[in-house]
Amino acid sequence: MAQSLLSNIQYPSDLKKLSRDQLPQLAKELRDFVINIVATKEGHLGASLGVIELTIALHYIFDTPSDLLVWDVGHQAYPHKILTGRKDVFHTNRQLNGISGFPKRNESEYDTFGVGHSSTSISAILGMAIASKLKGNSKKQHIAVIGDASIASGMAFEGLNHAGVTDTNILVILNDNAIGIDPSVGALKEYLTKAQVGVKPRTNNIIESLNFNYFGPIDGHDLPSLLDTLEKLKNTSGPKLLHIITTKGKGLKQAEENQIKYHAPGKFDASTGDLIPKNNNGLPPKFQDVFGHTILELARSNENIVGITPAMPTGSSLKYMMEEMPDRAFDVGIAEQHAVTLAAGMATQGLVPFCTIYSTFLQRAYDQVIHDVALQNLPVIFCIDRAGIVGADGATHHGVFDIAYLNCIPNMIVAAPSDEIELRNLLYTASLKLEHPIAIRYPRGRGHIPNWKTPFKSIEIGKAKQFKKGDEIAIMSTGTVAHNVVVALASIASEKRIGHYHFCFIKPLDTQMLTEILKTYSTIITIEDGVINGGFGSSIIDFANQNDFKNKIVTLGVPDYFIQHGTVEELQDICGISSEKIAKTVKKLL
Repeated sequence: MAQSLLSNIQYPSDLKKLSRDQLPQLAKELRDFVINIVATKEGHLGASLGVIELTIALHYIFDTPSDLLVWDVGHQAYPHKILTGRKDVFHTNRQLNGISGFPKRNESEYDTFGVGHSSTSISAILGMAIASKLKGNSKKQHIAVIGDASIASGMAFEGLNHAGVTDTNILVILNDNAIGIDPSVGALKEYLTKAQVGVKPRTNNIIESLNFNYFGPIDGHDLPSLLDTLEKLKNTSGPKLLHIITTKGKGLKQAEENQIKYHAPGKFDASTGDLIPKNNNGLPPKFQDVFGHTILELARSNENIVGITPAMPTGSSLKYMMEEMPDRAFDVGIAEQHAVTLAAGMATQGLVPFCTIYSTFLQRAYDQVIHDVALQNLPVIFCIDRAGIVGADGATHHGVFDIAYLNCIPNMIVAAPSDEIELRNLLYTASLKLEHPIAIRYPRGRGHIPNWKTPFKSIEIGKAKQFKKGDEIAIMSTGTVAHNVVVALASIASEKRIGHYHFCFIKPLDTQMLTEILKTYSTIITIEDGVINGGFGSSIIDFANQNDFKNKIVTLGVPDYFIQHGTVEELQDICGISSEKIAKTVKKLL
């Protein structure tokens, strides 16, 4: 058996001691290392397997971390982490107090830029290159690795557009595997496909039109070719782009054949690649499936309903509508700003657009939400998936800001259902053409009601519900964190003294019920799966102050710092909104 090469490598300086002939063996070992750990610890698999050779070549040819390397999105950075000092702690990836699943500046000097959202790498590396030029560091290299799905985003084009008129030493590596999480879409994808087979005429090269030197396409798994090309580009001045062709999931048969499933497959058998089966029989549905099946059901009886998602048809479950009604459900690629304004345009013509976007990604389209939707009071329905704490993806992906950033926008209705049935009925109510835009937030993961497909019922906008009456402490919750409250109250001996009220509507508030609660209870606890600052609890305090109530009001939610990675349960506990921590707070106040 050949001696392990990876066992002797901690940093790129160790990698450089190997001969070029040894690098293919290292690639195999590195690929096996990623597979073996992700098989049991979970995480992003396919993207990392696709850049094994590229990662080795970059750290072998360039002088990192002096030469600056940025990985776009960062879910492909596992091999990079393993080769840059984190091999021995890689098994803690995405776990509480372990290393992050994404590049993170305070984790390693090799992580030159924190990432988690797409299409930021070109702007970031250009900023670094300009800084090097101003400081007189003419020999420093600046490399951004970006995928074909990410480069189609508007921000990537903004970066390319600017870089093309700067005299900077940057290299953009286009990692073209024809897929992001779902297959890449759009005209640029078709252009790149033609480039792979040599159809494009050189005079019509979109990259060269932006004043970049274009190289490729080359096989991104061919180490000798990668090494030779990168060595050449290191000595080529000015903005340049290398187009490489890779296979997402390379080296694991199932990951190559089912790239969507193996993007982040959960646990699997490392030796066979087979997924470890989960028994989901009888389990409550995932909230995104409640959305996906419900919008399809509504669309069958309302021809004006359309669905829009920016590159997340599978994750959002809009895929069900796309399969049955491909002319009425649209994947617009990684283009959240376009998705929102597209929905606004549709709304002006009488369509009923459901725009489904993860909470953390809707942040990228904030101006469009204000300027193109709310200012014109267009009845766009925002279905905000992954709202609240999402778990192992960590700070870049928690959807904890949407209540606060939507709460301040005029005309916007903000709703957070407590369970699957209420989500279903909110979607139905929104489809009846409201007079305002509405944002409906719901979490990642499963609910608690297996039999959720009940007949549709319209919900009164701005109406809260009394779940339980008390006389001393009132808990006001919004969203599915209501379940944590129910569990917490069941564990408290004097729970009869505690009332529980569910505010499905954060905006507009049910001021009539709120007034009665403030008159009845001396102490109020507000609970939300979102940031406290500017959130639901802040609205309750504002109302109490404006109406001269003197109640003691305690706000529970996400504190004023970025929550890192761990399980949802661990992170909710840290934030004080787990059932155990809610019970502890209540007992202290009784």
